[in-house]
This record gives sequence, structure tokens and C-alpha cells, in this order.
Amino acid sequence: MFSQKVAQQSLRRLAVQQPNLMQSMVMRASPAAIALGNVQKRSVTSSTEKEDPTQILARQRLNRPIAPHLSIYKPQIGWIGSSLHRITGVALSGTLYLGAAAYLVAPTLGWHLESASMVAGMAALPIAAKVLLKSTLALPFTYHCMNGIRHLTWDLGRGLTNPAIIKSGWTVVGLSVTSAIALAFL
Repeated sequence: MFSQKVAQQSLRRLAVQQPNLMQSMVMRASPAAIALGNVQKRSVTSSTEKEDPTQILARQRLNRPIAPHLSIYKPQIGWIGSSLHRITGVALSGTLYLGAAAYLVAPTLGWHLESASMVAGMAALPIAAKVLLKSTLALPFTYHCMNGIRHLTWDLGRGLTNPAIIKSGWTVVGLSVTSAIALAFL
């Protein structure tokens, strides 16, 4: 902010003192360069051939390096696990907010979301449906919890070697599936 004011004041002073010089400099230099007196001149080089500007740009693009992207990498447990950690976090928090909002507006809309009606609804389901529903709800929670512990150990600077990342990634997958199934049978 201060440097901009200084540049503006010096440009105004220059414009008042030497208007002809100011007009010729504005055509070639930036305001900061004019204010600091660092005006450089360089000659313009142009080719003798009349080339189509779109062809020049297309030829330059062919010489540029291509940035790597996900489609060229082999899927690894490290980045897949971190991605799933974020996805499960968003899914769990979104479900919590939607459930809380539904619970608050349920009496107004005539819905029965109180504990007694939820227990009665679950009791009416067959065993296979209960296990499937409960494990579907438990798996994102257990995965996010186990992988959160993994990320916390990384924050402490432990387990950051490739073999340790692979081992801990598959350990998190196994523990989260096992604990989700265990929770489903409770």
C-alpha cells in the first residue's frame, strides 16, 4: 500500500515536471520502473516471415513439458487411503448434519425419528438386513477413525517410509473392516 502511494506520487511529479518524457516512457515501461528510474530498453526482434500467430502458439505448446496426472500413476495405498480419509470425513459430517437437521424438523413434518421408533424399525428388519445396514454405517466411521490415528502418527514424524506406509495402510483397511463387522453384530 505504501509503495503504491510512493510510486503514484513520483509518477505524478514526473508527469508535471516533464510531460513529454512521461508520455514516451509510458509507452515502454511499467509505472514501478518509471518511478524507480529503472527503465530498460530492448530491441524488438521479429521474423522476416509472416507467420500465423496461432501456428506459433501451437508449435510452442508442442515443446512444453506435460505435467503428470493421476492417470499415469499406479494406484498406491498411501494416496488412496488419504483420499478415502477425506471422503469418509465429508460423508460422516454431512450425514451428522443431515440427521441432526432431520431430527429437529421431524416433529413439524410429522416424522417419527425418536429413539423408540428407530429401535422398533430396526427390530422389524431381518437379521441379514440389520447386519448389512449396520456394517454399511459402521465402515466409514471405523475407517476414518483408524486412518485418523495413522495420520496422527505421521504428524509425529513416525512411519513415513514407503514400507511403513504400505504396511500401515493395509493394517488400517483390515482393522476397519474387522471392527465394522464386529460393530454390525452387536
